[in-house]
Amino acid sequence: MSQDPVTVAVAGATGDLGLRIVRALRREGATVTALVRPGTDQARLAPLAALGARVVEVGPGRPGSWQVACTGAACVVSAFNGLSATVIDAQTALLEGAVRAGVPRFIPSDFSIDYAKTAPGGNRNLDLRRAFRDRLDSASIQATSVLNGAFMELLDGQAPLILNRPRRVLHWGSADQILDFTTKDDTAAFTARAALDPETPRWLRIAGDSLSARDLAAAASAARGMRYRTLRAGGLGALSLMIRVARTLAPGRGAVFPPWQGMQYLRDMFEGRARLTPLDNDRYPDLRWTTARTFLAETAGPRGRG
Repeated sequence: MSQDPVTVAVAGATGDLGLRIVRALRREGATVTALVRPGTDQARLAPLAALGARVVEVGPGRPGSWQVACTGAACVVSAFNGLSATVIDAQTALLEGAVRAGVPRFIPSDFSIDYAKTAPGGNRNLDLRRAFRDRLDSASIQATSVLNGAFMELLDGQAPLILNRPRRVLHWGSADQILDFTTKDDTAAFTARAALDPETPRWLRIAGDSLSARDLAAAASAARGMRYRTLRAGGLGALSLMIRVARTLAPGRGAVFPPWQGMQYLRDMFEGRARLTPLDNDRYPDLRWTTARTFLAETAGPRGRG
């Protein structure tokens, strides 16, 4: 006899990563309850409806909505992205609703480097995850965090290490420090499997590719047919000074990713303590991982080859 599909509740489902997780869960045959804010624009809900997800509004003005939305789920996945009001307050409301609903498992929005190894106070967004972790670990629910390093999309995005015009790969400190990167789609696919796996441990660590700035230069050269070289922008102390200056001159109050936040993340990566070891890439053997060379080849366009 066929079993009924497993239900997974996904919070932050209209966000970039959240929608990818919903898509991955549906590919796995799961039933998805997508938790969204009241009054969310219909244009943002349309992709969820197209995927066949059940959309439920939760949050202020809807007492008990978190519990109702989580009822019947085998796992709650949080893909929240924001500051304290979201990562701590809203995620705590989600956690409490999941516990009251009797949900057995919870995956928090920890998608990052290994923040447990970083120094408190050195990275605002990781400090928020650390604060929520304490609440999660004291709750009566089985928790599993998925750590994926940095999203590979950031290589050419908000934290560009690859400079295409001068064809250089930036680094601070050693050009041989290993860095962990995973694409959003690969992260979503692994998270979907973890959400459907009742035997997951407290921590799961994945990396689509682990390579140094020197390795990145070689990967970019091979992918884009032009020679890239490394460029040392300074030591880690110089990067810390840049962060302090940037926070003073452009504090970006209320911004989730002001420039200095990306710089904090890069400093933590180049420092090396937050590396992901051991990796759990082989936990679901049929999953395939996108390497940096493949990603850079796929994203090479007029901008990448200019």
